[in-house]
Amino acid sequence: MSVSGTLRLKRGDFELEAELELPERGVTALFGRSGSGKTTLLRCLAGLERGEGWLSVNGCRWQHGRHFLPVHRRPLGYVFQEASLFPHLRVRDNLRYGYRRVAAGQRRVDFDETVHLLGVEALLDRHPHALSGGQRQRVAIARALLASPRLLLMDEPMASLDAASKAEILPYLERLHTHLEIPVVYVSHALEEVARLADYLVLLEAGRVLAAGPLHELLVRSDLPLSHADNAAAVLEARVLECDAVQQVIALECGAGRLWLSHPPAPTGTPLRVSVKARDVVISLTPPQDSSVLNCLPARISEIADDPHPGHLLVRLTIGDQTLISRITREAAKRLALVVGQPVYAQLRGAALS
Repeated sequence: MSVSGTLRLKRGDFELEAELELPERGVTALFGRSGSGKTTLLRCLAGLERGEGWLSVNGCRWQHGRHFLPVHRRPLGYVFQEASLFPHLRVRDNLRYGYRRVAAGQRRVDFDETVHLLGVEALLDRHPHALSGGQRQRVAIARALLASPRLLLMDEPMASLDAASKAEILPYLERLHTHLEIPVVYVSHALEEVARLADYLVLLEAGRVLAAGPLHELLVRSDLPLSHADNAAAVLEARVLECDAVQQVIALECGAGRLWLSHPPAPTGTPLRVSVKARDVVISLTPPQDSSVLNCLPARISEIADDPHPGHLLVRLTIGDQTLISRITREAAKRLALVVGQPVYAQLRGAALS
């Protein structure tokens, strides 16, 4: 494990007590309601808050007993909600500020590659005041990476952005997910954002870790609040099989069948992540005939659970080696006589690349 530890902190009526074992690669999301302790835990990882316990990163003890590595000695990058760029410096000099502070032999990232990865080539000669909100955050992320961190911490980097700016920056965050070897700890309270970016999820509630594990597993657990949300969704991992440039659709293989999604052409074999909301999964006993629903996958019912939405149930469906959840009415389940282990068909009224 790259990041592990037990951290405790008490501030007034709030008490944080979190035990962590995070993967050495990929994006770990700290997720929970406001006040659950997400940012407090992130600040403890950074050394901005000093609580009790211990913390190890890549085998190096950052905190243990009386030993406490101060924040300026922790090899990390920190991206805040607001891009804290130096207003008097152009983008190029903002980026080089942290880059120059790392000895050439210790640099783990390349300047030009990072600039390309975040798509800021055309911004290098601008001042921060001439950038959009999304552009400023991309520059802030690039600056954090150019400090060659062992750990990248991101505290709701899109919380202050409007919808258009979020749509602009998300593809660049996905590039980080694909290309970055540095582990990322990402704070968010937006479930769609987490489903699109994270590999591993730490679910916090009232300062405690309610659950932790791979994203695709926690999203569909009926004993967790994630599957009870109005926008509850599952994530399918898929690869591009073929494209239709005229119709602007792509065919994806997800392990149990083929999905068709509206999307510009992409190279065959490209891995993509598909988000499917529970309310958009229709269960049928036979394949649909003459239907406008393009996507239908053979499935097997693995669980039928109570749902907090009045008159509804949550049905977990096994699709090959992956999982979907469907929110249906109790009346529908009764009419179809649904039981665990039953083979059914999952019709996807809506599916989106996440």
